[in-house]
Amino acid sequence: MSEAKDGAAPDPLPPPVNAEWLQPWLDHLELERRYSLYTVRNYRQAFEDFHRWLRRSGLATRPFDALVTREIRDFVIEAQHRYDRRTLHNHVSGLRAFYRHWMRLGRLTRNPFTGVALPKMEKRLPKFLTEKQADALLEAPTRELDTEGADPFVGWRDRLVLELLYGAGLRISELCSLNYGMIDVAEGVARVLGKGNKERVCPIGAVAKTVLVRFRDEFAPAKGADDAVIVDASGQRLTPRTLQLMMKRYLAQCGLPMDLSPHKLRHSFATHLLDRGADLRLVQELLGHARLTTTQVYTHVTMARLKDIYKKAHPRA
Repeated sequence: MSEAKDGAAPDPLPPPVNAEWLQPWLDHLELERRYSLYTVRNYRQAFEDFHRWLRRSGLATRPFDALVTREIRDFVIEAQHRYDRRTLHNHVSGLRAFYRHWMRLGRLTRNPFTGVALPKMEKRLPKFLTEKQADALLEAPTRELDTEGADPFVGWRDRLVLELLYGAGLRISELCSLNYGMIDVAEGVARVLGKGNKERVCPIGAVAKTVLVRFRDEFAPAKGADDAVIVDASGQRLTPRTLQLMMKRYLAQCGLPMDLSPHKLRHSFATHLLDRGADLRLVQELLGHARLTTTQVYTHVTMARLKDIYKKAHPRA
């Protein structure tokens, strides 16, 4: 998410607002809805930004559901000067969710963000690695083990991280929360809890399965059903930020673009499946998308690549 353009240090949220409104909602999202820490952090930022605007506008003393459409429109117009369009859409999505939550619990009676007009989103296709680039990245931990005498625990764990992100299409939050009891090694599948606390079954692939068994049997500090799969040497579960930094290191080694992230391996997973003829609805199920339209963006990627190949190769293009 983009930073506010003014760069000013934000005013802290009033403690009663945080204790009575914000934190209970965020706890609900994280603990009951199982939203990722990234989404929870972004929704916190959205509410804090909104409440700062209420205070600047002299509206903070009014009930949240007393705001009218014109005032929400003023907030959106001002926010456009501080955030890009994608961030603004994410903020408003979070604020709508805030109102829906408290309406369900009877503390608010209406949602003033319903139907508010937002600037049109620019169309951006997801970034992904080519199959050759993905191979190079996934082999990086093994190369490091073979040529530099790296710590075997770290090398095999990092290889497992990359294999599961790409081979199973997991979100980074899903990988960090993965326990051994969620994996059926014999069947080669993992049951993961995704967004909205929805469970799905993910095939992990033959290569990932082999790496998992090797890491579990030779290096894992603990391997009980409730023990985390992706850990440090002391058995502590790794955080998404740790995995992001780990991937940056391997990207640098491979000479790949440094703006690629663990989530781009998920994009690559989907794109390569479609490139090789996988059914769109199957890919939707594997990714855990609630709507097919979310998955359809990957068809645009594959079509763009087909058109590019056609223009370069066909004499009548």
